[in-house]
Amino acid sequence: MFDLPTDLPADLAPLSWLIGVWEGTGVIDYEIEDHRFAGEFLHRVSFSHDGGSALNYSASAWLLQDPAEGDTERGRIPLVSEMGYWRLSRAASDADAGPGLLPARTAPVSRSADDVEKLRNAEGGFDIEASIVHSDGISELYLGSIRGPRIDLATDAVVRTAGTKVYAAATRMYGLVDAHLLWAWDIAAYGRELSSHASARLARVQ
Repeated sequence: MFDLPTDLPADLAPLSWLIGVWEGTGVIDYEIEDHRFAGEFLHRVSFSHDGGSALNYSASAWLLQDPAEGDTERGRIPLVSEMGYWRLSRAASDADAGPGLLPARTAPVSRSADDVEKLRNAEGGFDIEASIVHSDGISELYLGSIRGPRIDLATDAVVRTAGTKVYAAATRMYGLVDAHLLWAWDIAAYGRELSSHASARLARVQ
């Protein structure tokens, strides 16, 4: 059973079911020109908070290989890792710090559950945003929504350095099903239209 942190800010309540470390396996299936790549990977995802209004996010993945002759364990090849922040969408006020290291212009305000309820969208959920940076030089800004135990995200912007591979857009879906975190990630890469890329089933390990 998962117990919610007692010091969780009200703004994070709709996202609270994500908090923890999740681990499991998934599959990659993506076709690039005349080559189709399919494989299994190990995925470890962490959602945590530091008292602010955003969840801290990190994820690492390893491509799994069949054991070499004489070995009993499968080999692991590191894949791209990610870091970022997930939060409810709301307009910043003078009580919020930033941009940069600028402090808040007024005294901090303790936001309540009633304040968060006012952010509900027409579908009964909440609009959210996620900023994710990949270790290979790609940065994504996702916009989407959370409604109960389901999250749908789509890129609003993708920024990449000159040396990265072509990557134009993505969508992600997360859902809590039978105490497991299920997710699917579609991408538009190498000039292809948006299509299925990876999915996984993760269990909370701590």
